[in-house]
Amino acid sequence: MPIFAPLRPLRRTTFPFTRSFAPRMLPVKRLALLSLLALSTTLAAAQKSAYSVQPLTLPQELADKNNQFSGLYRHGNQLLLLSESRLQERAEAKVYAVDLASVDAQLRDKSVALRYRKYAIRGLEPLRARMDSACQHYEGLEAITLVDNTVYLTVETTTPSAYGYLLRGALDEGGGSITLEPKYLVPVPKPALTNGAHISNAGFEALTSYNRDVLLLFEYNYFAHDNYAYRLPAGAATHDVPHFVPVARLPFRLTDLVYEGNNRFVGINYFYKGDDDSEYRTPAEDANTKLIQAGTGYKNYSRLIRLEYKKDRLTWKPLFELPAEYQSYNLEGIAAYNGGYFLINDKYGPSNQSTLLYLQKK
Repeated sequence: MPIFAPLRPLRRTTFPFTRSFAPRMLPVKRLALLSLLALSTTLAAAQKSAYSVQPLTLPQELADKNNQFSGLYRHGNQLLLLSESRLQERAEAKVYAVDLASVDAQLRDKSVALRYRKYAIRGLEPLRARMDSACQHYEGLEAITLVDNTVYLTVETTTPSAYGYLLRGALDEGGGSITLEPKYLVPVPKPALTNGAHISNAGFEALTSYNRDVLLLFEYNYFAHDNYAYRLPAGAATHDVPHFVPVARLPFRLTDLVYEGNNRFVGINYFYKGDDDSEYRTPAEDANTKLIQAGTGYKNYSRLIRLEYKKDRLTWKPLFELPAEYQSYNLEGIAAYNGGYFLINDKYGPSNQSTLLYLQKK
């Protein structure tokens, strides 16, 4: 099986320890600090109110939690909903397509039903068998993007597996199918901790097209060493070596990504409070820690972040904090639409079903 060339260690940057001594603050400086704090509070309030959250009513077939949706993509007048397609649980390999005209109608009138169709994913089982034969065990599909009518999907594998995978196929709208290429099975090395251990239950959940390339980001981007994304030309062969794109250290999970143009992206940044996700807890000195603290324990946290690709690296900043009632939804898919964003969970959250949200720009 062809694989990426061995990874060359990225150059690590070290920062000298510095110590500063602040002089006694003068009244003018105190006033400036108070003004800055007031400005920060105003910006935080503006961030929280930038969008209104509009829940959409899914048809019963789509609302079924067993779909375990893991990705979204807007393709023309359709919103594509990727199912995890957990073959090991005898789940059907599929993508649903929701008609966006019916979405617009339901946003105006809640009684309007969404129209949808289903695309069967063909050729996934033989590819899964090849992964398993290489002792890289398939868990499910995690992200979707398109370049023209070519579909790209990422595969999450079990935690001990050293690789995730990138798949490619053709979308046939007339035939209602996505047919995967039998020879396109690209192993993507999972980054690991300095002791070689893999992050539990983590894969390449963020996938997007970018200037006719595909960009993959790992779910965990808080390594003490290097954090980086993979960039591949859309027409790349399985043996092509990816370009490594450094990523500014990012707390919590990155569960999906959408490209908006002008080298800017929006992603879902999520934290789960449970002990199983203790690797995602940030240290006390990280300012983000206050976002996930609840007394002596932790709380779920969910926000959108904006990423920028500049000088061959990705940086990020907060964009929008989800309202309290949606903080515990495990949002795994994002798609941009009319200045806002669609979000969908897998099945975890208070509703215990698939939940599609539209964040409408105010």
